[in-house]
Amino acid sequence: MRVYRFLLAVALACPLVALAQEPGSNVTFTGSVQSDVLLPQEDDKIGAEKPDEWGLTNTYVDLHMMSRNIDAGMRMEYMRFPLPGFEEDFKGWGLAHIYAKMHTEHFDITLGNFYEQFGSGFILRTYEERSLGIDNSLLGVRAVAKPLKGVTLKALSGYQRHYWSYNNALVSGGDVELNIDQWSKAMRDHGTYVSLGASFVNKHEREDEYFVDATHRLRMPENVNAFDVRARVQKGNVNVLAEYAQKTHDPTYENGMIFHKGNVAMLSASYSKKGMSMLLQAKRSDAMSFRSKRTIYGTSSFLNHLPAFTMDHTYALAALYPYATNPDGEWAYQAELGYTFKKKTLLGGKYGTSVKLNFSHVHAIDQKEVDLSAHNGYYEGTEGYRSAFWKWGDEMFYQDLNVQLDKKFSNAFKLHLMYMNQFYNKTQIEGEGGLIHSNIYVADGKYRINNKLTLRGELQYLTTAGDEGDWAFALLELSWLPRLMFTVSDMYNCGDSKVHYYQGLITYNAGSHRLQVGYGRTRAGYNCSGGVCRYVPASKGFTLSYNYNF
Repeated sequence: MRVYRFLLAVALACPLVALAQEPGSNVTFTGSVQSDVLLPQEDDKIGAEKPDEWGLTNTYVDLHMMSRNIDAGMRMEYMRFPLPGFEEDFKGWGLAHIYAKMHTEHFDITLGNFYEQFGSGFILRTYEERSLGIDNSLLGVRAVAKPLKGVTLKALSGYQRHYWSYNNALVSGGDVELNIDQWSKAMRDHGTYVSLGASFVNKHEREDEYFVDATHRLRMPENVNAFDVRARVQKGNVNVLAEYAQKTHDPTYENGMIFHKGNVAMLSASYSKKGMSMLLQAKRSDAMSFRSKRTIYGTSSFLNHLPAFTMDHTYALAALYPYATNPDGEWAYQAELGYTFKKKTLLGGKYGTSVKLNFSHVHAIDQKEVDLSAHNGYYEGTEGYRSAFWKWGDEMFYQDLNVQLDKKFSNAFKLHLMYMNQFYNKTQIEGEGGLIHSNIYVADGKYRINNKLTLRGELQYLTTAGDEGDWAFALLELSWLPRLMFTVSDMYNCGDSKVHYYQGLITYNAGSHRLQVGYGRTRAGYNCSGGVCRYVPASKGFTLSYNYNF
């Protein structure tokens, strides 16, 4: 695979250099540099360890070339001594991503590394999320064609990246999407838009020997197939999406080597107009963990993505107990209502008032274990369990009810308030800890001193009788436009540990350059995005972050 990537780089470089030198080729170059550095210090009070290296860094350098019909690019990464919390295989450095793309009005083809998503991602979503250490791109070929108005066809085949190597399974698939409204002027005139889609993904993985005991060996499927169908209808202010996906037998280390078919069904409806919005969503998933290698755990080698259907919180204490999607199976619901009271009304006041109410609930599905008497008492190699579609299981995984209010009191002062009531099943998500019930209060105020100076402050409080007890958080942020920002914060445990997690940051912006330096403590916990989480150990020290776009 390394030889293949070297030859690919040489094969791409030669025509690109020639194209760049050709007169009138209208070639443009863009790129970026991102480097995050930690100079770690030991701190027994928070459990922060000092590694042997004096500094840790995750550094990325991207370069892209664009022309009328050919694009190309590459990314270098340096993670020889990565930031805390990343898996062991994450360490390394070198050329991590390279591609060339030829495109016309109705067709494009990509050779090299690429990202793709079919539908909502239930059977295929490859993407990059640097904060989680995820880059599950495919190395191979991808083609997109638009032969007719309203018709998009996709086909791909490749091997999935696993940090600094590639898994052996060949991943192939196709997708078709039809925008029916493009064929009917009457539909568009009446504000009706309809799209239909269907996808197929195949994972071809050679059979690994897995022995239950000295006499019994499982016969692994060399081909795992996944299907997806979806329909979206928009009429005026109403938007409805229905999607269903299914996966054939896929025994893995993660599911205990059982031969249980997977499926996921989702229904989402939204309504929006000026001053009001509504969202209703429901999703049921069962055994939909889909990896390109059956012997892998953790956040890597996922071929698909199951959205969490919970609100992604950005406030420190609201995000203290984030939810991670359970790929083994869950019922997930979310509802949201937003409303803006008009200006110069009793509740709107002089500037208007916005209120948002969000509710999410995630519950276990019904799972009845199979009778092992007919299988010599072995769990491996069986269906594992049976599950009634509409029936809940016994456990609640997560629940979040929050209400937010935005109010402008003057041209200089704005206030954001939030109350959140949360249930977090720490045992199910992290392995132990029980069901934690917490109440979180947030006040976030911003005051514009003049055209250049703005002061923002946060006060947060989390109260709970479980886990580590109550928490308090305070932040002050002074922005001096257009270049400087000073931030100080402290998160304090009011329960057993009585520990302060303090931080100070200075951020400087100059054109396309951004530099941030800081010092402080980071609490051990989970960093999550879209229902995917990475455990981050406690750390302390000086931090430096540099970003440059050109």
